Amino acid sequence: MASTTINPTRQELTRLKGRLKTAVRGHKLLKDKRDELMKQFLDVVRENRALRQKVEEALMRAHGSFTVASALMSAEMLEQSLLYPKQSVELEMTFQNIMSVNVPHYQFKTKSDNPGEVYPYGFANTSGELDDAVDAMASVFQDMLKLAQIEKTSQLLAEEIEKTRRRVNALEYVKIPEMEENIRYISMKLDENERSNTIRLMKVKDMLLKEAIEDRRAEDARAARTFGASGEAPQEV
Repeated sequence: MASTTINPTRQELTRLKGRLKTAVRGHKLLKDKRDELMKQFLDVVRENRALRQKVEEALMRAHGSFTVASALMSAEMLEQSLLYPKQSVELEMTFQNIMSVNVPHYQFKTKSDNPGEVYPYGFANTSGELDDAVDAMASVFQDMLKLAQIEKTSQLLAEEIEKTRRRVNALEYVKIPEMEENIRYISMKLDENERSNTIRLMKVKDMLLKEAIEDRRAEDARAARTFGASGEAPQEV
């Protein structure tokens, strides 16, 4: 239904046609963006599923090694062995633009490149299973960071997809039909006004023609009375 506050003028009609053209073009661009976001999202979800399975398997192996190490070592010795780590990690976060969505990109580097620095204890009073557990945790850390990056990316893409879908639906089912209805309403009102003006002009023309005929008849009547009074025929000019 057309808006009751709309002004049915040709200027408003031109403005609405321009807005409709822009809305149709924007609707197409948003649909293309939504489709591409869905493609990117599905790729990220597949990568997330595979990486999550890999991380869970590695964590299960590390957890099993820690369980065996805690059974072979005393709780005090295990806690003391892992109390003061040697290695430190620096985390850097940058952003990557995917279809106007800024997704995080994590990178980390260790303070030392020596792989032995990952063990914060001596090997004399510890078990080999603890070494395996620490090594498993060190090797899975990069995958865990990648998994966090992918899951955050999938979350941001899902939010952008939902936002884009709402915009597409608002244009497709609300804005564009409303503007088309307003354009039809204004066109109908302008055609109606044009027909009214045409009928009004025709009536004015008929009135002027009628007045001209009546004036001519009155003039002929006056001439006839003049001729009857003088007995002479009116001279032709």
